[in-house]
Amino acid sequence: MNVDEDPSQLSAIARQGSGSACRSLFGGFVKWTMGSKEDGSDSVAVQLADEKHWDDLVIIIAVVSSRQKETSSTSGMRESVETSLLLQHRAKEVVPKRIVQMEEAIKKRDFASFTQLSCTDSNQFHAVCLDTSPPIFYMNDTSHRIISLVEKWNRSEGTPQVAYTFDAGPNAVMIARNRKVAVQLLQGLLYYFPPKSDIDMKSYVVGDNSILKEAGLDGANSVENLQPPPEIKDNIGTQDQKGEVSYFICTRPGRGPVVLPDQTQALLDPETGLPK
Repeated sequence: MNVDEDPSQLSAIARQGSGSACRSLFGGFVKWTMGSKEDGSDSVAVQLADEKHWDDLVIIIAVVSSRQKETSSTSGMRESVETSLLLQHRAKEVVPKRIVQMEEAIKKRDFASFTQLSCTDSNQFHAVCLDTSPPIFYMNDTSHRIISLVEKWNRSEGTPQVAYTFDAGPNAVMIARNRKVAVQLLQGLLYYFPPKSDIDMKSYVVGDNSILKEAGLDGANSVENLQPPPEIKDNIGTQDQKGEVSYFICTRPGRGPVVLPDQTQALLDPETGLPK
């Protein structure tokens, strides 16, 4: 921070750490361009729209596991490039078209198209992982149950209410089309994945946990009183799934990195550069 340089150029440096890092140099909606140079210097992030462009959206993340992955994202992608025929087809035929479609969906705030593209692309990414030799298993049974919950709800409504996506891991990122839908989503998630009895609700739903009050969920007893959503009550499970989700994060599309006037708010130690 505090450097007079184009964030896109800085993203080329961040990309050497991870793709997620390069996209995080901007807020809102960000595209990681492939580039064409052999040295990768033009493979940079660009902002498509800022965080105010589509501020109806609410994001709920189910942290299913915070344990270190058996296969890292970098080594997993390397193995997929070497062994997956599906990845070759995806890179050549599928992804270029989907990028154009997703940019259009974001521009028009077309939630139906946004959902279809997000979910389909996430599922195909994990199909590539299974097509890799040896196969890579990032998602688990809890991940699959969350997908089932969202898919059944969207079908019952007749129009998409929630999009989901999974990166190289079991944690679900769910995007609700508005705050009202996010409240209903959280109620459903907490019915199927309640906290353990010794966990406080405000440590189980973190970030913008004001949503708990809106959902009538500001105490453990209120979770026990939740009724199953009628349209998705079959074949997902019951309230015996305690502990399968470590915690939930409620947030929304946000801004990029900023300089903090108060260093005590920083997550990194200024002396060591390591997490506090």
